[in-house]
Amino acid sequence: MGSEIIINVEPYETRVALLENNTISEIFIERSREKGMTGNIFDGTIVKILPGMQVAFVDIGLERSGFLHQSDINMGEYGVMPNFGRSQDQNGEMAEDLDSYFNREGFLEAQRPIEERIKQGQEIMVQVVKDPIGSKGARISSYITLPGRYLVYMPSGNQLGISRRIEGKQERERLQGIVDELRQPNKGYIIRTAAEGATREELKSDIDFLDRMWEGILAKNEHTSAPSLIHRDLDIVLRALRDLCSREVTKIVIDSQADYKRCVEFTEKFLKDTNPIIELYTGSEPIFDAYDLEIEIERALGRKVWLKSGGSIVIDQTEALVAIDVNTGKFVGKRSQEETILKTNLEAVKEIVFQLKLRNIGGLIIIDFIDMEKESSKEKVYNALEHALRTDRSRTTILRVSELGLVEMTRKRTRESISQVLWQMCPHCEGKGMTKSPRTISYEIFREIERVAGKNPITRKILLNVSPRIGDNLLEEENEYIEKLESKTNVEVKINVLNDLSDEDFEVSTLDINLK
Repeated sequence: MGSEIIINVEPYETRVALLENNTISEIFIERSREKGMTGNIFDGTIVKILPGMQVAFVDIGLERSGFLHQSDINMGEYGVMPNFGRSQDQNGEMAEDLDSYFNREGFLEAQRPIEERIKQGQEIMVQVVKDPIGSKGARISSYITLPGRYLVYMPSGNQLGISRRIEGKQERERLQGIVDELRQPNKGYIIRTAAEGATREELKSDIDFLDRMWEGILAKNEHTSAPSLIHRDLDIVLRALRDLCSREVTKIVIDSQADYKRCVEFTEKFLKDTNPIIELYTGSEPIFDAYDLEIEIERALGRKVWLKSGGSIVIDQTEALVAIDVNTGKFVGKRSQEETILKTNLEAVKEIVFQLKLRNIGGLIIIDFIDMEKESSKEKVYNALEHALRTDRSRTTILRVSELGLVEMTRKRTRESISQVLWQMCPHCEGKGMTKSPRTISYEIFREIERVAGKNPITRKILLNVSPRIGDNLLEEENEYIEKLESKTNVEVKINVLNDLSDEDFEVSTLDINLK
C-alpha cells in the first residue's frame, strides 16, 4: 500500500503527517511565530571565542547567538580545502567513503586551535544545522550544503558521496558516474536516496538548479552586511514534498487552496519522477480529524504506550537523555517465561522505533528491555531493533544489549521533539513531573512561621496567603497543629485563601516584614 502526505495549513500553524500503510509514521509542526531555521544561511559576525571549549558564538541576528564548533569551520574559506567527511543532507543520509578525500594538509589545518583560525569581529557565512532547542542557540556551520531533489550540493569541495540507502552496487556506480561527469571541478555533491533510478537529464537539471541558487546566494552576500539572512530554506509545505515525496508516496492531500496550487507547481517542476496525486481537501470536518490523526498526536504525547499483547513501554525525556522502559504488564504468555519476555521485547522494538520517529526523539536514548537470560534472545532483540531502524531517515547508532538488558543508542537530533514543540515546562513542578503534597507544604509553612516569629519577638499576628488546596488542608487536617504553633510562638495565625496562588507559592507576612 502506498504512502500518503496529509497537510493541514492554518494561519497560525502548519502540520504535515506522513502516513505509511494508513498509519502515521512522522509528524512535522511549524508555527508561524516559531518557524524553523535549519538550512537557512546567514552572514554573521563572530562575537566571542572560547578557546577552552574550542567554540565560537556568532551573531546572526537572532535572539541568541549561534554556536559554532571548531569542527564546523570550513577551512576552504581560508585557503585550505575542507573535509566533508561528516557532511550529510537534510534527511540525515550520510555520505559514504568521503574520508579518503580528506587531504593531509586539510587535516593538519583542522587541528589548529580555533583562536588561530578565526578572529573576533570577523564576518562569516554560516548555515543553521540545528534549530535552537530550549535555552540553547542554533547550531551553525560554515560548511554550506544546498539540498536539491536528488543531490546535496557542497560548493566548497570536490567530494562525491552517495547515500548508504542506495544499496545496489550497479546503481551506485551508475549514479556516481553520471554526477562525476556532469559536475564542474571543485564542486562537491552527495547523491540522495531519492536519486535511485533518476535519469541523466533529471540529475543535470538538479545540478543546474543548485548552481543558480548558489550564485544567487553569493551575489546577495556581496551586498549585505552582517548580521543578516542571506538564504531561507523552503517552508515546511514544500520542504516536506522535497524530502518526503518518494516513489512510494501515491497521494498528497492538503486543505489550503493557495498551498494546493503551490504543491501542484512544485511537483510538476521538481517531482516529475514521483507523480503523486495531489488533492484539495474540501470536507467540513478538519482534515486531521478526518484521517484520525489528532488521536495519534495525543498518543505521541503520552508517557505510557500500551502494546497489543498487554505489555507497555514508558518514555521519559530528560535534559541529558531519553529513557524507555519495557514492561510485560498484563501479558503472561502461554509457555516459558523466557519466551514471554522475548515476545514482549520484540513487540516493544517495533513500537519504540515507531515512537522515536513519530515523536522525533533525538540524542542519547537508553532502552531498558526486560531481562533475558539467553544470549540468543538478546541477539534476536538487537537484530530486530537494527532492522527496524533501517527505515528511519535520521541517522542512528546502536550498541548491543548489555548484561543488564540495556541498549544504548543515539539518534540524530535536527529539530525539537513533538513534546518540546507542543508542551512547556510545568510552572508548578518545574519539569520534575511531581509536586509537593499539601501536607509537606503545610509543614514548610509551620517552619516559616516559627522563623518569622523568632525574628520578630514583638509580633502578635502573622498572615498566611495560600492556595485553596493548602488552605483546606491547614483548616481541616492540620488545624490542631496550628493551634499548638500559636501557643508555642505566642502569635495569632490568620489564613487568607487566594485563588491565583499555586500550592507552593505561599506567603508569610507580618506588620513589619513580608517574607516568602
